[in-house]
Amino acid sequence: MSASTQPNILVIWLDDFGWADVACQGSSFYETPHLDRLAASGVRLSDGYAAAPVCSPSRASLLTGKTPARLHLTDWIGAGTRGKLSDPEFLSHLPEGEVPLPRYLSQHDYQCWHVGKWHVGDDAEGHGPLDEGFDINIGGHHFGSPPQGYFAPWGIPTISDPAPVPAGTEPAYLTDRLTDEAINLLSQRNPEQPFFLNLWYYAVHTPIQSKAALIQKYEQKAQDLGLDTLPTFEEGAHFPCLHKADQRIKRRLLQSDPAYAAMIETVDTNIGRLLDHLSNSGLTDNTIIVFTSDNGGLATAEGSPTCNAPLSEGKGWLYEGGERVPWFVSWPGQIAAGRVHNVPIYGPDLYPTLLGLAGLPLCPEQHCDGTDLSAELLGTTNTGLAERPLFFHYPHYGNQGGCPGGAIRRGPWKLIDDYETGVLRLFHLGNDLGERSDVAQDHPDMTQSLYAELCAWRQETDATMPKVNPDYSAH
Repeated sequence: MSASTQPNILVIWLDDFGWADVACQGSSFYETPHLDRLAASGVRLSDGYAAAPVCSPSRASLLTGKTPARLHLTDWIGAGTRGKLSDPEFLSHLPEGEVPLPRYLSQHDYQCWHVGKWHVGDDAEGHGPLDEGFDINIGGHHFGSPPQGYFAPWGIPTISDPAPVPAGTEPAYLTDRLTDEAINLLSQRNPEQPFFLNLWYYAVHTPIQSKAALIQKYEQKAQDLGLDTLPTFEEGAHFPCLHKADQRIKRRLLQSDPAYAAMIETVDTNIGRLLDHLSNSGLTDNTIIVFTSDNGGLATAEGSPTCNAPLSEGKGWLYEGGERVPWFVSWPGQIAAGRVHNVPIYGPDLYPTLLGLAGLPLCPEQHCDGTDLSAELLGTTNTGLAERPLFFHYPHYGNQGGCPGGAIRRGPWKLIDDYETGVLRLFHLGNDLGERSDVAQDHPDMTQSLYAELCAWRQETDATMPKVNPDYSAH
């Protein structure tokens, strides 16, 4: 393809947005008409995963086409936890020598823009978006969430704060501003070059803050549905990490938080604004749009604003609720609309898949853990990719209650290896999406086969493992 016909690429990434947080995947409380429209315009990948149950490693994986284990970037940057085990060391930025997706695309004449959250390194230390191949960075910094909240002033050095508003007026909201910036970039683009717009919203990460009128709307909706009369939380065991050992896990049982629902509606409305701008500018038919999330919804701690049912647990856990996330891919005229596909996809796959869709040469030495799924998305082949293994490695205690562990999914089978106890748990996702029934004892051959495969993969990637914490005393 020539530069003038090369497809544009738009990646929309939400933060902590769960698999069930969108209406087309089962939510009856959150309202997401524009995300539903996006999903209907292309293919919805029902078995899509983030590369990790927390943000920084997932982001690094998406940018490089490599698993967090291979990158040695396995936890959110700034984390540090201990329990019976001690955290292994991990990088606080992308490893040197990588060719991140924006750098590769810029070598093929793409305009590359980053808008929103970064949290894959500190630009002050040479690891910001501009250092990794983007031409423009608006809003990206080393912060994991807006330091002063979603209402201006935000305190983000890479995006200017608006002028103060009169007393009694709601200040500017960060999600709206990021969308304004993205639309402005599209309006000022060089039409002779394709673009890669990497729009990573801070929403719906904590703090859970939204506009007063929308919160009131969902308070009323919760009352109308009778949700305010139902049990909302279930108290669980104490946290296994020492810094929260005096607290208990708090599982949300249903979606009913008005402020969280309001945040979702706001980001959905803004995605609608962006889709409308593409359409009005005549860009839709030549733009590949990918929508996903960096990990599952926050369901067991820090206010537990959402529920991932029918999936189990949430952010910070190796269960499906922590890693299975929405994945929508749209390209009108190329990807058939209205499809639901159950071929598994996860973070490392995005890099080669985008290259495949755009007709660019693959670079397997870079995206060595990813698979080009472009033919599957275009509907031109069915290569049995449902049986390929997906590997996960999270050797840390999650702030949300999860323990260090690893996992492998192959076909309908999923094995979780608990590094703290050595217990192996086996689930058949086709029969048990909620991972309620551990069938390891019923299927010892499958358990050992998957475990051997997981161990071999850890060795091949030189995955760092936690060690016994000598300072631990039982609580």
